Amino acid sequence: MSINIVLAILATSSATYISRFFGVITSNKVKETSKIFRWFNCLAYSTLSALLARIIIFPVGALSEVSYLIRLTVVLFCLFIFFISKRNFVYPTVISAIMMTLLSEYL
Repeated sequence: MSINIVLAILATSSATYISRFFGVITSNKVKETSKIFRWFNCLAYSTLSALLARIIIFPVGALSEVSYLIRLTVVLFCLFIFFISKRNFVYPTVISAIMMTLLSEYL
């Protein structure tokens, strides 16, 4: 194995685990109701929603072959399932994969 690969793995692993270590140390001092915690929470949700919007609107790979209407239908139906199932992530995830497969194959 090349030494560059080993160094890359060590560098990324240390960056990941050092940040997690500092997160564990400082987590006792951060209040969930503080403004900075709420700001990071909003930042995380906005990043996630931007990524989902990018996947739906500008897909790459096999998803780009599926029509926009099918993608939008699957997302809206799975949001409905998400709220009906008391915010369970499993049901919409499984249903979205099944729906996307069936709709893209037969429509």
